[in-house]
Amino acid sequence: MITVASLVILLPFLAAATGLLGSRFPRGLRGATPLDPGTDLNAGANRRAAWIAVLPTALSTALAIWLAYATWAATGQGGIEPGVPIGIGGQGAADGVTATFTVIETGSVPISVGLLVDGLAASIAVLVTVVALAVQVYSIGYLHGDRRYPSYSSFISLFTSAMLLVVYAADLLVLYVGWEIMGLCSYLLVGHWWEERANSRAAIKAFLVTRIGDVGFLFGIFVLGTAAGSFRIADVIAGVPEMSSGTLIAATMLLLAGVAGKSAQVPLHVWLPDAMAGPTPISALIHAATMVAAGIFVVARLYPAFLGARPTLDVLAVLAALGMLGAALAALAQDDLKRVLAYSTISQLAYMAGALAAGSPDAAIFHLITHGAFKALLFLCAGAVIHVVGSNLMSTMGGLRRELPVTFAAMTIGFAALMGLPPASGFFSKDEMLAGIEHSLSAGPLTDAAAFLLYGCALATIAVTGAYATRAWLRTFFGQRASRPEPVAGEAHAAVSEVPATMSRPIVVLAVPALLLGFARIGDVHWGTAALSLTVALLGAGAVYAVWRSAPQTDPARVLGPFRVPCERAFYVDSVYTRLLVRPVLLLARLVVRTDNRVVDGTVRGSGRATLRLAGLVRLVQNGNVQLYVTGLLAGVLLIAAGAVIFG
Repeated sequence: MITVASLVILLPFLAAATGLLGSRFPRGLRGATPLDPGTDLNAGANRRAAWIAVLPTALSTALAIWLAYATWAATGQGGIEPGVPIGIGGQGAADGVTATFTVIETGSVPISVGLLVDGLAASIAVLVTVVALAVQVYSIGYLHGDRRYPSYSSFISLFTSAMLLVVYAADLLVLYVGWEIMGLCSYLLVGHWWEERANSRAAIKAFLVTRIGDVGFLFGIFVLGTAAGSFRIADVIAGVPEMSSGTLIAATMLLLAGVAGKSAQVPLHVWLPDAMAGPTPISALIHAATMVAAGIFVVARLYPAFLGARPTLDVLAVLAALGMLGAALAALAQDDLKRVLAYSTISQLAYMAGALAAGSPDAAIFHLITHGAFKALLFLCAGAVIHVVGSNLMSTMGGLRRELPVTFAAMTIGFAALMGLPPASGFFSKDEMLAGIEHSLSAGPLTDAAAFLLYGCALATIAVTGAYATRAWLRTFFGQRASRPEPVAGEAHAAVSEVPATMSRPIVVLAVPALLLGFARIGDVHWGTAALSLTVALLGAGAVYAVWRSAPQTDPARVLGPFRVPCERAFYVDSVYTRLLVRPVLLLARLVVRTDNRVVDGTVRGSGRATLRLAGLVRLVQNGNVQLYVTGLLAGVLLIAAGAVIFG
């Protein structure tokens, strides 16, 4: 199993290395745009890059599926059958397979380079590879003619390999290596079209915000590893009962900073909506299978440590409650289709974090898997719409259900899963999460106040999710066609009746698990909770439909009234950060520059001028007169002799 897991990680890595070493820029394109509709700027290089990217990812996907089947058969931790755990935390480490390749001595706590294969790792690895393969195939059509497609596809492969390293890592520091490589890849891919200033700024923002959380994450790893005497995940989990509550609280609070950064949770969520500046397939990859999924995965992997730190779970519950409802309200007011889905991702990840806080890690992981399927589907469908329309804005869409029948059907499935409507997969996973949160009201790790806040926000979020999903569905596919704008550079293509096969086929493939994955746990439905959830979702959807039906050409978000602008601006969190953090840092930087110019540079320039003056004086005696030189030499000898006599 370990050999197969190694191959699952290494194949995308080798594809990335081969693609980066073999990629080249075509000559004579310095003035070209990053994407020239209808023109293939580098057909040969792009075809080679496509094969290099897709084939290893496909093989890695096949191996990951086989490994998952073998793991579930061997350990019974499929996370598929009702009541069967996925293999959370130390349980998976004990019942799975672990191998250590080498041990790096550090003079203190050693680092063991090894892999862990259990039900949790196997399940998430299948999600990562399937979505990555779909994104690689989809990108062939979406970025047709892009002169930087070879490096783009290579970075996707590296991104995939890094996430798989996080999933299979048996040591926390090995996990951290994959964690950081993902941060680098997100920066490179979000800023793929860096010629536009907004894109490069979004990439830098994503990199800096996630780095803030990663500092805390690294120190959390140090605290756990030092307390356990080992960074091996199995040893850390085994040592949790011996750790003091203060150590566990400090470690998990620090880890929570990194989780909030990677999984875009309050207060480090601000990078994710801006990351929509990148190509849409990258949005699908980040939002569904890599990066944002890593934070939820780590909490599940180290869940026994979090259970031993109840205050941390209360903090996680409060942040999740604020994030799920606040992001859902922000999604309800956006005009940009991709930003609607971005805020939706923040909301759904907060829902998973809430389930973890409430003591239902298996429900959170189940929703992580179903969410990966239907959110990747929604983003790829959004990319198809943008491909045809040439704009992200829903105000330029409408009436597309006849023009894009495949995309319409697939996106309908995706929105149904997002809303939690049966028989889509989201219905079953949301039911499990809400049942777990409801159970925490009477018994669970949370305090009463945190549990009630979490449950109330969870119900309200279901209603708002039904509202914003219905609004996006209606504005995109129904009503009259809006006038088409001029194509947007980087996202624009000539209008066609349907997208190319390289784009439509991944959409069709992802629609299957988005629709049917939930049936794997159909015997575990909590019918009372499910009925309540469905009723609340339909109320939100029905309210939006009624408003839209009364005036199809207007935005149903108008019902928010004066509350709409704060929702559209995501409650001004970015503005607050700009005033409290960005401006003071810029002011401090300007002061440092001025101080440097006046003091440091002034000192350097002054010493230079003094040296020049002294050199000018010394130069006066170097006039080429040999007699003067001899006279000076003799005078010096006489002075030395006189000094020796006088001073003994």
